[in-house]
Amino acid sequence: MSPTAKAYLFLVITGLGWAANAVVGKFAVGHVGPMTLTLGRWSIALAIIVIISLPQIKADWPEIRKNWLVCFVFAGLGFTGFNALLYSALRHTSAINVVIEQAGIPGLIFLGNYLLFRMKLGAGQIAGYLITLLGVAVTASNGSLQTILDLGFNMGDLMMLLAGVVYASYTISLRYKPNIHWKSLFAASAFGAMVAAIPLFAWEVSSADFITPDWIGWSAILFTALAPSLVSQILYVRGVELIGPNRAGLFINTIPVFGTLLSVIFLREAFLGYHFLAMALVLVGIAVAERGRL
Repeated sequence: MSPTAKAYLFLVITGLGWAANAVVGKFAVGHVGPMTLTLGRWSIALAIIVIISLPQIKADWPEIRKNWLVCFVFAGLGFTGFNALLYSALRHTSAINVVIEQAGIPGLIFLGNYLLFRMKLGAGQIAGYLITLLGVAVTASNGSLQTILDLGFNMGDLMMLLAGVVYASYTISLRYKPNIHWKSLFAASAFGAMVAAIPLFAWEVSSADFITPDWIGWSAILFTALAPSLVSQILYVRGVELIGPNRAGLFINTIPVFGTLLSVIFLREAFLGYHFLAMALVLVGIAVAERGRL
């Protein structure tokens, strides 16, 4: 299998895992708090990756120590910050909205890479991502033009859009990752994510609406630790290594497709007309961007 084909396979699996993350996060609302879920998933993921990668971590330890701050920034943005915002957003908006709004992330990656590193885009790519962002706007506004004009978005939708900015920043910053094995990079980032989540968890415990996880909550913690945390995150980093952040970021647009289907099947969420319009805009935007790629 060629490196490009391998990257495509990795990134499609990544999209499926991250779509499931939003659906499970929505299902777990009322059974576990968002910060508890964030801390729990990264604690378990860290334990697993350390167990299976200890020899590699020991070999890379000098580089990990030298680049600990970079790894902590990766963790704070892509691991803790994004997921804390996503799980919080799911308390206020639907899983379908959350997965479709993630389609705005690739456009933010392109924009950030252009502004910071002058990575050029073709006219078709620009047009494609404008179409994709229009699909995100349709979702965030619940298909209402008046909502867009009044800027009266649901709080959850606004939180998810902010999460998109956070994850785009993480993807762009991966160009600065230390030259260490992916297992060591993931372990260092997972440790940073766990540490960054501790103060958020402490804040949640002190709040009046703290939720002690029940069996559904613990099941959600275990699933998110295994699928979106370990499998998807590792495959995403490998995909970025193989084809670069702009091309890899495009596959985030598979999340709305997988996520919408999973939400309708498992959460029985209504698939409304504006969801269909938004998904169509997202898919058309992907096609236009791919054909217009430099």
